[in-house]
Amino acid sequence: MAAVTKAIERREGDHALTVGGFSMGGLVSRYALAKMETEGLEHQAQLYFSYDSPHNGAWIPIALQAFAHYIKKLNADFSNQINSDASRELLWRHIAHWEDEPGTSERRLEFLRALEEVGDWPQEPRRVAIANGPADGTGNGVEPGVAAVIGKGASITGTELRTQPEGVDDLVARLRVITVPTREVRTSGLPDIDGAPGGTLYGFGILADALNSMPPLLGFKVENPIREHCFVPAVSAIAAREPATHDDLYTPLSDEELEKTPFHAVKLSSRNDTHALITEELAGWLLEQLP
Repeated sequence: MAAVTKAIERREGDHALTVGGFSMGGLVSRYALAKMETEGLEHQAQLYFSYDSPHNGAWIPIALQAFAHYIKKLNADFSNQINSDASRELLWRHIAHWEDEPGTSERRLEFLRALEEVGDWPQEPRRVAIANGPADGTGNGVEPGVAAVIGKGASITGTELRTQPEGVDDLVARLRVITVPTREVRTSGLPDIDGAPGGTLYGFGILADALNSMPPLLGFKVENPIREHCFVPAVSAIAAREPATHDDLYTPLSDEELEKTPFHAVKLSSRNDTHALITEELAGWLLEQLP
């Protein structure tokens, strides 16, 4: 809100503003504009845009979340990031401890209630959204239930983090660090979301690179067959569907569905891109929307 006010003060002339953001920035600016309207403050925005913003939730694989919490006593950084206010508000499903059942964080519910209190969306500007995934249901090629990070060093042998499989009671992760016995994390009815259409994140790769960068004598070497996963499903980036089932994620978006989103116009990528990647295809379309 302060940034919008400052832009109005520093603007030369009276040209309308474009206000929006990438990823979480699209949610922050959505709330800010709606709150300004609710409070009777002028934002003078003619266009609101979100660029691969997780309106219906983002995704970090349960295997990665569980591993982060499992190693908290050794290094709390990863766990603290997963349990940050921002992560709790954005993630579609969250766990605060490796043994937890995945669910919607209370922080996310509070955030959704806060949006509802200001009318969910800004009403005055034209609203547009961009997704880094396609509309035709084509996934990113990541298969469900396969090993993504495999412990090879002496301190981590036995650890295996898998991509999210469907179903109930299928293996998601084996966890073993130093002398702790191997623990298991199993599925609880979540969809095979890692391979879904949408903006991707190198989540498995980031973890593997961090572990492999440690001194070899510490024994944390891993193999990393799969580096990325879906982070913002395409259906979430345009607020079309909750990413709750396989069909929600992979069924092609119809013209009728696209017309019923909260946006006046949407643009989906022709392929699965890295989350928030600026491409000629997407940026060119956004430039055409500017007032």
